Amino acid sequence: MPATFVGLLVYLAYHALQGSNGLWALRELDARAVVLGRQAAELHAARQALEARVALLRPDNLDPDLLDEEARRLLGFVHPDEVVILTPRGEPAK
Repeated sequence: MPATFVGLLVYLAYHALQGSNGLWALRELDARAVVLGRQAAELHAARQALEARVALLRPDNLDPDLLDEEARRLLGFVHPDEVVILTPRGEPAK
């Protein structure tokens, strides 16, 4: 009888640590939650920045400088006295 109880105890302890719902799986889920929380915060900040930029393009609050910048970027127009520095997409100019 004691061997059965010890075997049962070992079985339950093993699955409490190793199982798909065990302590080690919980640690991995907590680490993933931290990473996803950081990504969510970055996405939220990016969304806020985009919303602020879009707010400047609304007809009731139109920013002429931003409108000029967007039109030039989309259409590829420049003034004759301007210098254009091309950079690969996603890299800021140095």
